[in-house]
Amino acid sequence: MAYQTVNAAIIQLEPQLTAAEAHGMATGILCVNSKALASYWLDELFGDTPSENYPPILLGLFTQTQQLLAEDDYDFTLFLPDDEQPLNYRVAALRDWCQGFLFGVGTANLVAGYSEDTREILKDVVEITKLDNDDAADAEENEQAFMEITEYLKAAVLLLRDNFASQPSPKIH
Repeated sequence: MAYQTVNAAIIQLEPQLTAAEAHGMATGILCVNSKALASYWLDELFGDTPSENYPPILLGLFTQTQQLLAEDDYDFTLFLPDDEQPLNYRVAALRDWCQGFLFGVGTANLVAGYSEDTREILKDVVEITKLDNDDAADAEENEQAFMEITEYLKAAVLLLRDNFASQPSPKIH
């Protein structure tokens, strides 16, 4: 699934939203409740937009994310622009992804107590939302740092998925 294609479909419905943020939100929701429905996610994304106006590609993104999170083979990846895009664009998308993820966890999680590990990971995600994409020159060092952050987030998502799975399931659709 091409990032630019999904991004264009989302922007038609909500110009202030990115595909990265939408995927982050889906991931957060699904980490908390692996049985959440795409309709819940789409309603959170687009609010009053009639469901018949949702592009089918969005359902595909949600379903693919749900499947990857359900597997234990570590194939889950963040839905971000490809490496051919400028680093500052990818950093902005990473920041959007983290904001969406936090929103998704927040909308789906009705349990008040987080484990220490969960709190630490969520604090790290909050810190990543503060990245400044204007400072992201295309230097090799910055590329390496970007890769390390995305790898950390992939592992963190899977750990959070497992942590949330051990809590009672929230009542979301």
